Amino acid sequence: MRSQRASLDKIEHVYRKNGSGFLRLALAATGDVERARDALQEGFARAIRSRETFRGTGPIEAWVARCVLNAAHDTYAGLVAVDGDGQQPEIALAHSDGANPIVREAIARLPRRQRDALFLRYYLDFDYRSIAEALGVEKGTVSATLHAAKAALAEVLQEVDR
Repeated sequence: MRSQRASLDKIEHVYRKNGSGFLRLALAATGDVERARDALQEGFARAIRSRETFRGTGPIEAWVARCVLNAAHDTYAGLVAVDGDGQQPEIALAHSDGANPIVREAIARLPRRQRDALFLRYYLDFDYRSIAEALGVEKGTVSATLHAAKAALAEVLQEVDR
């Protein structure tokens, strides 16, 4: 397969086509609107700066999603460093997403890879191949990760139902 270059035009097209979806992804990862906007901007800036490294083995959207997620996680890592007590701060998922607070809290408690896979699947409608590319894992790992996330959420929601 011949690799393709991530041109400025292609990156701009990804932003114009689904910038709001990427903002939701960053918001879900950071829990804060301003940090999400910063992560979105930084993620796309990283994509532009490193466009020569895009191998073209997967969709450009997945590669950009990885850039945005990495920027969002770097923002979150800064929060952990600010806390300084060794405890990870709770991820406060945005209340504007329409989700039940119990569901929102259950998602926030999932391991990061499970949360990221859920967000990529349901916020950006990525297929398993694109999620694998964005997370840097094998396609089978995506299936197992999503299954584990859904099982964990189902368990929490069953407990609430009782």
